[in-house]
Amino acid sequence: MANSMGITGYDYVEFYVGSAKMAAYWHVNALGMNLTGYCGSETGIKDRVSYYLTQNNLKFVITSFVKPSTHKISHFVSSHGGGVKRWAVNVDNVEDSFTKAVTNGAIPVSVPEKLEDEHGYVEEAALQIYDDTELMLVNNKHYNGLFRPGFQKYQGDIEWHHKNPGLQSIDHIVGNVRQNEMNRWVDYFNKTMDFETSLSFGPGDISTKYSALLSTVVQTKDGIIKNPINEPYEGIKISQIEEYVREYEGTGIQHIALATEDIIASVRSLRYNGIEFLEIPDAYYDKLTQQNAALPEDQKIMEDIEELREFGVLCDLEGKGYLLQLFTKPIGDRPTFFFEVIERKRGAQGFGQGNFQALFDSIEREQARRGNLDRN
Repeated sequence: MANSMGITGYDYVEFYVGSAKMAAYWHVNALGMNLTGYCGSETGIKDRVSYYLTQNNLKFVITSFVKPSTHKISHFVSSHGGGVKRWAVNVDNVEDSFTKAVTNGAIPVSVPEKLEDEHGYVEEAALQIYDDTELMLVNNKHYNGLFRPGFQKYQGDIEWHHKNPGLQSIDHIVGNVRQNEMNRWVDYFNKTMDFETSLSFGPGDISTKYSALLSTVVQTKDGIIKNPINEPYEGIKISQIEEYVREYEGTGIQHIALATEDIIASVRSLRYNGIEFLEIPDAYYDKLTQQNAALPEDQKIMEDIEELREFGVLCDLEGKGYLLQLFTKPIGDRPTFFFEVIERKRGAQGFGQGNFQALFDSIEREQARRGNLDRN
């Protein structure tokens, strides 16, 4: 179906952190990102520092404040810790997309503006989503510079020792909201951005014996942008969504799924780089082996299941296709934001529904280690 908002894909994700230099160093060494650009006092920007990181079609911006007593970035970090401040989509016409969204009820953060330098110009505008998160509308097709005005090529001379994991692009971005807020945000995206609901998981669909959650996936009608939204559901113990909202002190982005074309090679490199992943029990792979043996030849898993076991990769069978995925542990001091690594095989379009039980059991074990599972 037509994408009426003129959205052509994900552009970049910007993180607000306490120290951009240290966080950028982690993303380069752990995720294998390239330190491509820099924005700060040397480029005429006095109040903040940003590092522009790239890998194939991935674009991250890591930003921190210079004067914490007066800067809005410091208020974000003080409330939430490090996290995603904004994610951006490319649009054909920023003014048109912004006007349509606001007319349909979107909350404007910044009106369309043109940022210019000798390399051309970038047009952008921002809409509010969740508590302190923004959705950026960007058109950079008239800009021939590095990233956007204010950034220049990074001038440092550092010898990196990480392995390149071959991460390709953003597959989807997941938001966590409070109880009874999910439908509000589903309606918000569908009405203001002309998204549609593609999947919905109700009571009992995603649960363990201790906790549960509700989840709905909204996406552009052509499927270019996918945005799952989770909320907690009543359970005996504290769900992962409740833990997130408590520790983050609000609603926001829980994780970003990074697409790869060879998940085993990617995870091998990421583990070498020091990334920690959730641990999956052996019983999961014993069951997967039995399931795979019963499949017709054209539906069998092409990867070696013992390799999937070795690297902790989950596999969700989906018709003739399947989805391979695994999840890092939280990357910061608070148990909030993490990354997912994902590979879709033979046209799989889901989000790992068949892996929910094993995944959430694993998450609950981590919650218990932190002392955040029991209600008290």
